[in-house]
Amino acid sequence: MTRPTNASGRSAFVVRALALLCACSLSIGSHYASYILGPLKSKITREMGTDNTEFSLLISALSLNSTWTPLVGGIMASRLGTTLTSILATGVIFLGQALLLLGDISENVRLMAFGLFVFGLGVSPLAVVQETIIVRFFQSHGLGVSLALGLVAGKGASFISARSSYPLSQKFGPHAPFIASTALAAFSVLINLIYVSASKWLVRNSDTELEAAEIEEEASRRASHNLSEAQALERVAEKRKVHFRDITKLGDVFWVYIGLNILCGAIWSPFTHLAANIIERRYGLTELEASNSASYLLAGSVILYPICGYITDHFKNRPIVLQLFLLSAVLTACCYAWLALPPSWTETPMPGIAAFGIGQGFSPLLLVMIVPQIVPFKYVSTTLGAHKALEQTGSTISQTLAGLSLDLKSRTAKKPMQYLLNAFLAINLLEILVLVGLVKLVRRRSRAAAETQNRRSSASRKEQSHGRGNVQQGPARPSQAPRASTSSEESTEATPLLGEPERARSPRLEGFETPPIHQYLILPDQDEDPEAPTPTDGPPAAVIVTSKSEIRRGEISAAASAALVVFAWVLFMVTAWLRLRSKQDRGGAAGGSGSS
Repeated sequence: MTRPTNASGRSAFVVRALALLCACSLSIGSHYASYILGPLKSKITREMGTDNTEFSLLISALSLNSTWTPLVGGIMASRLGTTLTSILATGVIFLGQALLLLGDISENVRLMAFGLFVFGLGVSPLAVVQETIIVRFFQSHGLGVSLALGLVAGKGASFISARSSYPLSQKFGPHAPFIASTALAAFSVLINLIYVSASKWLVRNSDTELEAAEIEEEASRRASHNLSEAQALERVAEKRKVHFRDITKLGDVFWVYIGLNILCGAIWSPFTHLAANIIERRYGLTELEASNSASYLLAGSVILYPICGYITDHFKNRPIVLQLFLLSAVLTACCYAWLALPPSWTETPMPGIAAFGIGQGFSPLLLVMIVPQIVPFKYVSTTLGAHKALEQTGSTISQTLAGLSLDLKSRTAKKPMQYLLNAFLAINLLEILVLVGLVKLVRRRSRAAAETQNRRSSASRKEQSHGRGNVQQGPARPSQAPRASTSSEESTEATPLLGEPERARSPRLEGFETPPIHQYLILPDQDEDPEAPTPTDGPPAAVIVTSKSEIRRGEISAAASAALVVFAWVLFMVTAWLRLRSKQDRGGAAGGSGSS
């Protein structure tokens, strides 16, 4: 359902552009604040006496709540609406940033960790809301480029943060980066208030689908005038609501995708936060040189996101998304391999930094763009939440273990760092293997779905021949499976947001293709009768699986994911309890741990 609009194409474009501008501005403060600590690691260690584990706990505190808040944020966005969810998220981010600033001023690492803990409550829900807003306004109007621009705003702020935090601390004092990040967090709250006040106008003046919360509001408004119409709207709103248990029924491809996110989280974020210190110690650079060099790890996204968005939009009928993702994984593996080599051989970290900057410069966008291809629209926000939750779970575990490993006692200070780089490389290679497995699973699922559609078409023709004496002429194509059109809600869910449906449903799938799997109807279990009749009337189900055994695998995967989240929390809490020290306890260490 969309609001009726009399806007012309040009005016609708302007309205969508304004919505995109607001969405892009929501995350500037959170992204800037997320990357101020990395370049300051050596400075904080020298002036506050922190060790590697304490610094890693600060970063882990930022990502800890993101192990569950993205999923809750996705549910909140689908039920409460993106406007209310966004204002809650930006408000929490500002509060956490203010606490971080107070902790820095008082040199209280525990208060800084608590501030980052609060800060992390809002970061991932805000990212889910931002991406959901963009998908909502642009699902049929250049989604790739629009998502790219939304992510560029955040990545640009991250790059500026990594580039400016150390110079700011040198020129304006040690608290200057934290003051700047707090001010930008306040700016994001202001922009959010503007978006909330203008959201109804933006939706009304563009061809934009209503959210469940907006449909319920519309139903309440019309109840006094037309009860039957209001009841119909309430039914549509209920269909668009997401139930948490449905996540177990999203299929094998979804869970392999989630596993891919865990591995990506384990090697992306921890490395970007530790890179400045790693290359400083490994190549003998100054703190300024190391922070400037490490900032280029985040520079690639600013340029490559729009290019990648354009490529995926322009070649959406071709197998492009997973091909680009595989290229990204290979490039990041080249970075870890280069840095893991003896510095006396490589002499400079720049080739590795360039490989990572290019490889990781577009892969987060691809992770988001896969989502609308594997789930119906109503599950986009929930799937985005699950993807971010498990990615941050991998990041939290990896970051905490990285800090502990760097504090291991060794005859040479460089051995723990060598082990860490080797671990990053091994996980990256595992990521490539999982990605190849995902490609094969997608191919097999696509072929099986096409064959089932062919069997249905054949059974339908036989039924027409024997029952009505009316045989359908010409071969039936998989993409012409019977479909009811009882409501726009159901037809919307069956429409792919990315990719071309005819090619996607064809049995001839070559290369790395990611067809919109949610269009396929439920397939029989392998141990069931393959000739058993299956219903063909009505639209595709909202949650599509291929078999009962796949549902069972989904339940096991969900339980394993929950256990991994619990492990991340236990690991962080135990490590923080044992290793976070007060200012008095760190007093003797300040100045004596400069090489940490």
